[in-house]
Amino acid sequence: MQMSSALGAILAGGMSRRFGAPKALAEVGGRAIVARVRDALAAAVHDVVLIANEPKLYAHLDLPIRGDDVPGLGAIGGVRKALAWAREERRAGALCVACDMPFVSAELLRLIAARAEATKADAVVPESGGRRGMEPLCSWYSVACIPAIDGLISRGGGAAMGALLERIGEERIPRAEVARIGNPDVLFLNVNTAEDHWRAHLIASTRTDASS
Repeated sequence: MQMSSALGAILAGGMSRRFGAPKALAEVGGRAIVARVRDALAAAVHDVVLIANEPKLYAHLDLPIRGDDVPGLGAIGGVRKALAWAREERRAGALCVACDMPFVSAELLRLIAARAEATKADAVVPESGGRRGMEPLCSWYSVACIPAIDGLISRGGGAAMGALLERIGEERIPRAEVARIGNPDVLFLNVNTAEDHWRAHLIASTRTDASS
């Protein structure tokens, strides 16, 4: 099994306002969601790090942790930090995954990483059936995206990830290709609310491969 040299970055800097508690630490199938994400990433890339603004909450994961340079920017601030970390280590980019995706799979992440190594795109983004039609928080980004991110941030506060994708050259992984790995609605499930958490419990209770 070939492992990617990309930096694997878990984005856990959000406030979890809708969930009411740190959603990354909520358990699904007997394990914290963030631990499930860590294990999937660790099977796809050599090195996994965590972007979080409350490092004490995640010390038990035994991962290198850094906070956002400017807290409060949202996901784009976490991606910016991950890419700065990757650039510091002279890596081409980072495979960034949200901390609240309990069923993201190692196979999917390996596909994204392999596509990144085979293309010169600034980003590799899988398509989904979600409202955005894509999953920017389960994607690979090149360090070449840093100037575009800085440009968006300089215009005042944070920015939606969609705004970044409009300014860079992206490679899409078609939804049909993702579906050959698993149901996109499950792979990309985000636990943002108590209802999402209950749904994740139901899925985990009927699957034997939920963390693969």
